Amino acid sequence: MQRLLITPRLFLVLMVLVLLFGPGVPFSAAEVPSTPEAESLLAQVRPQLERQLQRKGLKLGQPIFVRIFKIPGTLEVWVEKNHQFQLFKTYRICTYSGFLGPKTREGDKQAPEGFYSVTPDQLNPKSSYHLSFNIGYPNEYDAARFRGGKYIMVHGDCQSSGCFAMTDNRIEEIYLLAHAALSQGQEQFSVHIFPFHLTPKNLKKYAASPWIKFWQNLQPGYTAFEQLRQVPVIAVNKGKYVVSSRGSRLALQNAQ
Repeated sequence: MQRLLITPRLFLVLMVLVLLFGPGVPFSAAEVPSTPEAESLLAQVRPQLERQLQRKGLKLGQPIFVRIFKIPGTLEVWVEKNHQFQLFKTYRICTYSGFLGPKTREGDKQAPEGFYSVTPDQLNPKSSYHLSFNIGYPNEYDAARFRGGKYIMVHGDCQSSGCFAMTDNRIEEIYLLAHAALSQGQEQFSVHIFPFHLTPKNLKKYAASPWIKFWQNLQPGYTAFEQLRQVPVIAVNKGKYVVSSRGSRLALQNAQ
């Protein structure tokens, strides 16, 4: 078999082809799971949702961010526009189980609190609860504390055993916003879950709670978003949540 001689000229031609057309392996974003039934359902929801977004100068498929507050029982969906996030809609949570404070063990019927993220493979169009996505519990912080439990979802069907349950029509909109954003290239979207708005006034009100130090640790992440409307980069260091200075600088630059 005759060997191919790579001359300098041939090497240059090959490099140009690689730059123009890539290395020969087509790039594809992570596949977002779906089913024909889910696609049909989301197609029915899409026109009205697109009109609602348009009225606020937003588009379906732009990156999203989700915040959940146990009190007053709301889920917020924020949509990115011009490098900042704008509140699109606040949804009333139908029900969640447990009380204020984080989830600590399997079967405690408690909904988590903390900083989580959702990747495409965490969407479940075949959910027994209409539609759902897994919030990513336990995260690194939870795992470091050996907190048990799994399959913590935001879903429909208005019943909960540690999850955040919405009515079916609400989860259809939320799920479509997530599905579209991930399909358009957002690698993951953050879900920040708080007991309440972590203002100094509220922290003072609940100062006697056994979870006050934990909530104080969540406060910098809450405040960073409130001030900059950019999702902060959250790390775990020495057993605590830390707002990354790198993420804060980038957010500040984008806000200017």
